This record gives sequence, C-alpha cells and structure tokens, in this order.
Amino acid sequence: MRVLLVEDHPPLAESIAQALKSAGLSVDVLTDGVAADLALASEDYAMLVLDVGLPRLDGFEVLARLRDRGKTLPVLMLTARSEVKDRVHGLNLGADDYLAKPFELTELEARVKALLRRSLLGGERQQRCGVLVYDLDTRRFSLADAPLTLTSREQAVLEALIARPGRVMSKDQLAGQVFGLDEEASCDAIEIYVHRLRKKLDGHAVAIVTFRGLGYLLEATAPVVACQRDA
Repeated sequence: MRVLLVEDHPPLAESIAQALKSAGLSVDVLTDGVAADLALASEDYAMLVLDVGLPRLDGFEVLARLRDRGKTLPVLMLTARSEVKDRVHGLNLGADDYLAKPFELTELEARVKALLRRSLLGGERQQRCGVLVYDLDTRRFSLADAPLTLTSREQAVLEALIARPGRVMSKDQLAGQVFGLDEEASCDAIEIYVHRLRKKLDGHAVAIVTFRGLGYLLEATAPVVACQRDA
C-alpha cells in the first residue's frame, strides 16, 4: 500500500519513512504543502501522514483541499501544537487522527495500521478471497493456509486487488499503487507482475481475471467461496 508522508523536517521524515517501510508500506516523502497538494490531486494513495506546519501551504489547507476534491483516504496529522483548538480544527476539516510531537515511532506505526485497517477492511483484520487470506496487521498473504512468498511489487498488486473485492482495477490504477513519485510507472510491468501472481495462485481456486480494456479483478473461482472480510 502506498502512503504519502508530508514532513518538512528531514531527519524526522527519514525516520518516519523508514519505520513505515519496515512495516511493508510504500512511502513517498514530500516536504512542502504545494507539492503535497499537487501529488494528492494526481496520485492514488491509501493514506496520508501530514504535518501541520509546512512551508508554502500549511497542513490544514492541504487537508481542506483534499476533502474538497472528495478524497476520503485516511489522514493522520502530525503537530507540534498542543492547543486543543488546533486539534479540533484539523478534525473538523476531516482529519482521522492526530499525533502530537514528540512521539514514538511505534505509536505512529500502530495508528497508521489502525487507520488503514478501518479504511480498507472496514475495521477487520483480514481480507479473504477463497483460500487466499491477507492479514493487514502482519501484511502477509497466505494461500491454502501456507505462507505466500511475494516480491514487493507483487505484494503491492495483490494488496490493491484484494482490498477492492468485486471491483475491476485498471493497469493505471495498479501502477499508481506500485510505483512511487520518483519512479516511472509502467503498465507493461503490471502485466508482468499479474502474470507472476497468476502462476503462484494457479491451482488454488482463486484467480486474477482479465476484463479486456478495463483491467483486472481478483476472484474466488470455487462457487461456494467468495471474497470477504474476516474479524
């Protein structure tokens, strides 16, 4: 899953990014509000970690513009301001959670996981599609009760598909989840990752189905089993 981190203090941004990457997330890092606003308008993120005190455009304005565009991705705001009125202002603008500086990286990671679980899995810990199970807390897949070994790119594609049961995802949408801002998105590469995933899923009554001209859908092929969420 792809997360945007907007923090203008380089050492802190690096520490947060490393913690989130260690948790298996793909992280884009930006340092000012204008760049963040442009990225949020054009890219597809699962979550936003947003500092309040940013140059050029503060975090409150970035958040307001995001919600005005109808984007519902969860937002965790970081702030050095301790005043209740600032926290209330951010929550009223549409922030999902607040974390005051200084904070422990373990707490930030836990809050990010909780927000992602609430947003992508409706609060549940697992997503199931037939015998394929994804655990959001560990960010691991299992297939027929056995661990499924994936590359980071394959993981990103399969996460995007299983998080959207019953929905077809285009190659462009999948590329947006796989490639960061500093990478060149490639729809041809998505075809390669899908091909590799199909080989790993082969024979287990779950498949990635192609809808020509539209994209891909993850589907349980056994008639009695459907994609669902587990508590």
